[in-house]
Amino acid sequence: MPDAEPRPHVELFTDGACSGNPGPGGWAYLLRHARTGKTQERSGAEAQTTNNRMELIAVIEGLAALSRPSVVDLTSDSQYVLKGLETWMAGWKKRGWRTAAKAPVKNRDLWERLDGLSGEHEIRFHWIRGHEGHAENERCDELAVAAREALVRSGGV
Repeated sequence: MPDAEPRPHVELFTDGACSGNPGPGGWAYLLRHARTGKTQERSGAEAQTTNNRMELIAVIEGLAALSRPSVVDLTSDSQYVLKGLETWMAGWKKRGWRTAAKAPVKNRDLWERLDGLSGEHEIRFHWIRGHEGHAENERCDELAVAAREALVRSGGV
């Protein structure tokens, strides 16, 4: 039997932004295919949200943009997202989506979506400090803020 085709390798950079918490927010991702160098950017906004929700949606949208299972290097400045995926989610699921303190997991709807998407890929996690000159993080921040501001200007909040 021939070897399975190797999974494509992609880099996923994400960021979320919120004005007020809750308040109007934006999210963005930059996806780069390692073999071709081809990039894809996307962003969006919500009128009444939180920074953590925007960070989660950025990752969800980035993973949802992949057309097949991939090896994903996920780079984010959100420890909430990275620790949730890498450490906390397994325990939350075992406890019926409750924290160690038995409280309901915040943003469960998004964590469940992210759980389904992340299971399709091999994800490697990379945390970076935000607003420290990381080119792709700065680009995602710029896109997320622009999406949020466009929503505010349009009167959508």
